[in-house]
Amino acid sequence: MTAITRAAVIGAGVMGSGIAAHLANAGVSVVLLDRDKALADAGVARQLKAGGFMNPAFTETIKTGSVNDDLALITDADWIIEAVAEKPEIKQTLYRAIDRERKEGSIVSSNTSTIPLSVLTQGLPERFTSDFLITHFFNPPRIMRLLELVAGETTKPQIVRTLQDFADRSLGKSVVLCKDTPGFIGNRIGNYWMVVAQNEAISLDLDVEEADAVIGQPFGIPSTGIFGLLDLVGIDLMPTVLRSLQNAVPEDDAIRDCDPEPALIARMIAENRLGRKSGGGFTRLSADKKSRDMTDLTTGDYRPQKKVTSTSLEAAKGDPRALMEHPGPGGLYAAAVMERTLAYAASLVPDIADTPEAVDEAMRTGYGWKEGPFELIDRLGAGWLAKRLSIRGVDVPAYLKLASEKGGFYSTAKGRRTHLLPDGSVEPVQRGEGIVILADLRLAAKPVESSEIATLFDLGDGVACLEFRTKMNTFNTALLETIGKTLEHCRANFGALVIGGDAANFSAGADLRVFLDTVEKGGAKAMGAFLDLGHAIFQAVKYASFPVVGAPSGLALGGGCELLLHCDAIQAHAELSIGLVETRIGVIPGWGGCKEMMLRFSSTLRGPVAPAIAAFNLIAPARISSSAMEARTLGFLKPSDSITMNRNRLLADAKQKALSLAKDYKPPEPPLIPMAGPSGAASLHNMLESEAIAGRATAHDRVIGGALIEILSGGPSADPLKPRTEEEVIALEREAFLDLLFTKATIERVKHMLETGKPLRN
Repeated sequence: MTAITRAAVIGAGVMGSGIAAHLANAGVSVVLLDRDKALADAGVARQLKAGGFMNPAFTETIKTGSVNDDLALITDADWIIEAVAEKPEIKQTLYRAIDRERKEGSIVSSNTSTIPLSVLTQGLPERFTSDFLITHFFNPPRIMRLLELVAGETTKPQIVRTLQDFADRSLGKSVVLCKDTPGFIGNRIGNYWMVVAQNEAISLDLDVEEADAVIGQPFGIPSTGIFGLLDLVGIDLMPTVLRSLQNAVPEDDAIRDCDPEPALIARMIAENRLGRKSGGGFTRLSADKKSRDMTDLTTGDYRPQKKVTSTSLEAAKGDPRALMEHPGPGGLYAAAVMERTLAYAASLVPDIADTPEAVDEAMRTGYGWKEGPFELIDRLGAGWLAKRLSIRGVDVPAYLKLASEKGGFYSTAKGRRTHLLPDGSVEPVQRGEGIVILADLRLAAKPVESSEIATLFDLGDGVACLEFRTKMNTFNTALLETIGKTLEHCRANFGALVIGGDAANFSAGADLRVFLDTVEKGGAKAMGAFLDLGHAIFQAVKYASFPVVGAPSGLALGGGCELLLHCDAIQAHAELSIGLVETRIGVIPGWGGCKEMMLRFSSTLRGPVAPAIAAFNLIAPARISSSAMEARTLGFLKPSDSITMNRNRLLADAKQKALSLAKDYKPPEPPLIPMAGPSGAASLHNMLESEAIAGRATAHDRVIGGALIEILSGGPSADPLKPRTEEEVIALEREAFLDLLFTKATIERVKHMLETGKPLRN
């Protein structure tokens, strides 16, 4: 299979530059071209500002140029991606120019979202069409996992396999094979859902706030709801996309019945209220920049944002079926939108895809739905939905009727998830090789241990996996004790342990309510015991007789970060936000975070002072990585730690790392930790005072910073330059943490964080 190490992207707009940035994230050398070099340079700058790069240094792997002067730069490219205007004539002219320059066997693809492959390749030679396909990325390419792949009749099968594997492993994509139909899968259903939701809300004179709340959480749809998503996409873009789809789909397609540009939308476009890109659409910041204004769907004018009030939501209590059955405005809206959307999805299979899983995966990874349309139908009841459609006089799609007779689209057989195909047969849902999902393991066999707090799985080959199950995987006494019991169980029954799971986030740290409750009850002794328990458990992780591998994704903050620092190795998902953020709530890392960062920096920096400065600059401002790549530059990941691009492969990769460590494994030797001493403390105090003078450190920041300096410099000692043992540094952390926690300013920070989710600057 051809390796992809060099790529070219032609078209440096939002999508093209985003694709180029993500290719750079994957370690690929990229050429980015546009009409002139200045536009290509602007594309790189745009992605740098928007966060398209996982590390700003990756911009160095992109070479820019113009199509007219620098097309020869694509000669060495293994993969050439076209991302220019959605006009067949422009694309075909470019394809002929590409074909003259590209090397034999290079792959060429289009990022089109609206033009069929058969139209793109019409009249082009087979030498070109056999190497050509559609690779439709979703925006932003770094974040959105869906990649729709469409092959033509003459496309070489090897090319499909090559891109499938590369996009999966190197780009972290969920690759869905689509048929060459209008809008493919994601946008065919997604655009229909959006226009129906928009038009029904306008028709029912609903508030934007209620519409977004109704369509959001009850159905597992992102908090942007529908109008937040429309603002993100662009109010002016939707009518264009919809008209394009309406012209391309069959005459009996339901999307043809939708008004692509109601009067309100026409007015908003005329007034340049286009969404985020114009500063306001259905939502905008108010004049004082402290609140929001919303478009009134009845008058079309802006008004102040209102608190969501919905009798339907209150009555349904989160149950989507109860919501759709409720006679109130919210219930009528939910039913009108979701009945039509789910029926539409069912009517399109097998025309757009062969399986319900392909459609569900496209909507999960392309639109952020927690469950895809067919999973939602199963949750509501296929028979229930079919009956509601019949009562309304709507034709029930044949596939939905079949599912209502068979008991749904998904089931379990012999420990595997299966799905119902349109011909009535049932087959297992296919997972790619090297993918481990704990939900699948739970179907196949009973977990080793399970509780509301955590679950222990057998990954096979002597490797166990511990999955946390508290809210945001936060630490409380019960979870810490469970980790301790797991270590004992693994010592007797397994050769290695992976800590990770299916959840989006690894751990948000210690449960702040434990802190607050303990303090308010005057429990210095109880708080000390909680700290001691965490220290003991994390040290037990570090010195276990078998390797422990952390497998984090999403957030790994505070105690979550500290647990990972005590693991033998980390196998991190590329989208990792890790940091020691305790200063935001008025304390310092209390479970070994200070000592572990000092150890990491001491291994790479000379002298006793430089590691302390590096640790201070990381901990005091509570720096959080924007990716696993940045986590490595910040020092949270060691050079020996590894990064996985595809979230679905994280646990499998962590298992392999654990197995590699298990061979002849020996626990680490207890280290001595060099301290900064009095001279280092003086330097750190000068840095802290400079921050205060510049207005970047508040009064309480100075108190916290002083406590942190005491730890990093080694505390009071007869021999200030003598390295400290781990126990000595742990004792310093414990004392500083407790002293800070019981101050008024810290309590205010903890309460503010619990109430608002935001740090207090006091």
